[in-house]
Amino acid sequence: MTIRVVVADDQELVRSGFALILDVQPDIEVVAEVGDGAQAVDAVRRLAPDVALLDIRMPHLDGIEACRAISAHSACRTVMLTTFDSEEYVYEALHAGASGFLLKDVRRDDLVHAVRVVAAGDSLVAPSVARRLIAEFTSRPATPAAAGRLDALTARERETLLLLGRGLSNAEIAAELTVSEHTVKTHVGNVLAKLGLRDRIQAVICAYETGLISAGAPS
Repeated sequence: MTIRVVVADDQELVRSGFALILDVQPDIEVVAEVGDGAQAVDAVRRLAPDVALLDIRMPHLDGIEACRAISAHSACRTVMLTTFDSEEYVYEALHAGASGFLLKDVRRDDLVHAVRVVAAGDSLVAPSVARRLIAEFTSRPATPAAAGRLDALTARERETLLLLGRGLSNAEIAAELTVSEHTVKTHVGNVLAKLGLRDRIQAVICAYETGLISAGAPS
């Protein structure tokens, strides 16, 4: 199956570079290159791509608002592009529904891998962004209402959410809990369904927001 992608960035050279890297892949087709968030939302509406690659800072409609609109009105999944000087937007972008988060200096192979992972229904955050930023932007104290969401989970599902929050893969969670990866996939699916979460990234946020993990706690 060909993965259809929209690339949105207000810098033409950056946009064209990413599009070129992706379009030469045998399983990826760039169906549109656009220069702002409003055009990205329109392209997703018209072309129904699988993935939208969005710069966070764009004119007319920024990447976060574009991501929110795309997530609310389509099945298209989004990968956000940023630089370290805009890391303050990470938390908001993840809440807007982003399934991936990469720095703009991402290596060619990592960009292609991210698009494939997100298109397959999983999520991906650049390792250099993940733990420090998620902890930083979820450092606010858990409220009773937020913590109460965990009441829907079994003890094993809580353990699974805790390990998801620490950034462990299914294989690592399986080793930690001494169960099969198939069992872990079942637990992860139950956690996402019971808490109304879209993917693993939102599970990480939830682990912090509910106080299951304290910001800055050792992983």
